[in-house]
This record gives sequence, structure tokens and C-alpha cells, in this order.
Amino acid sequence: MTKDQLWRFGDDYAGVPLDPADCDPDPIAAFRTWFDAAIAAGLPTPNAMTLATVDERDRPAARIVLLKEVDERGFVFFTNYDSRKGKDLAAHPFAALILFWEPMHRQVRVEGAIEKLADADSDAYFASRPRGSQLGAIASPQSQPIATRALLEQRLAALEATLGESSPPRPANWGGYRVVPDMIELWQGQRSRLHDRVCYRRDVGGWTRERLAP
Repeated sequence: MTKDQLWRFGDDYAGVPLDPADCDPDPIAAFRTWFDAAIAAGLPTPNAMTLATVDERDRPAARIVLLKEVDERGFVFFTNYDSRKGKDLAAHPFAALILFWEPMHRQVRVEGAIEKLADADSDAYFASRPRGSQLGAIASPQSQPIATRALLEQRLAALEATLGESSPPRPANWGGYRVVPDMIELWQGQRSRLHDRVCYRRDVGGWTRERLAP
């Protein structure tokens, strides 16, 4: 791919104007409106989001995870606590999220502290997962080196033989995290790169919002 080909991507954006005065004073409510619109538009995997963390060396890392719940307390995802992201969050319990809905020229940025979900909440979600996903979460030593895929499949087969038809319990090293936001930004692409950005920040009195320059 040439420079010229790359430069043609994202030549311009267009969207409904976004003004702080017209935005819901509650950023979670504003997020839900946009998220529901992304679902209604039939976008594939609208709950896919980039999770950015910082490791013990103070170096950033990012990967895609799935948003599984959002309410006034924050944004929830699930993973292996022993994975790289789990270790990052143990070293630095803060994170950033980005959801990007390209056909709508919209993104949402979230920053905040991390907290683990209660065991009962993680148990409930794990029990709701497809059996294959449950077994995969147990069999995979996430983020650890593994010599071949065959070894991973052997671990899965051994687990299936051990469990039979019984339901697997949630492993102690797997569960949910919540990003408790103190900043949420709505970004709406506009022409000539004059994008609309509305930033919410949490203070002792609640949420405030303001426009940011693109």
C-alpha cells in the first residue's frame, strides 16, 4: 500500500452537529443514546472497544475487549486476571477506553479508575457464557507463551474429558473489571476536520461538560 492510498482514507467526515448545550447532562445517558444508535444502525460488534493500560515499566499497551455492561457506576469488561492486561491493571489501576463507530463518524473516549467486580457478579456472567467460551477461558493460560496450538487443543480436550456434561465453575483468575469514569468524551466527525468534541469531567458536584477544539 502506498502513501497516496493511505492518505485517501478518512478524507472527510460528516455528522449531525454536536453541541454541549444540547447534550444530556448525564454522560452515561448520552453514551447510551449513541450506543443504541450504533446497534440500530446494524454496525458489527458495536461493543468492541480499545482498552489502554500502563504496565510496571510505565509503558502503554492497548487491545480490543468487549463492553458487557454499562450503568451509572461505569463500563464493564471481563478477562483473565493473570493476562498482561490484568497484570497492568494490578500495577496501575487506571485505564482508558475508546469505542469507534466509523460509519457514523463517532467515537467515545473514557478514562477512569479500575475496580474488580464482586465475585458474585463475575460468577453470574461466567455462567451465562456459551460452554465453549467457558472452557476456553479455563484452558487458556492467557498471555503466556505456548509452543503450539495443538497443546492448547490438548488442554481443552483434557478439560472436556474431566468435566463431562457438568457445568464448569468460574476459575478464580477470571472475572470482571469496571472502569469508573472521571472523563467521558463524545467525538462527532465533521467536515474539514472541524470535529465536534464534548468532554464531560466529574468533580465533587457531579459532571460538567464543555466543548474542546478538534
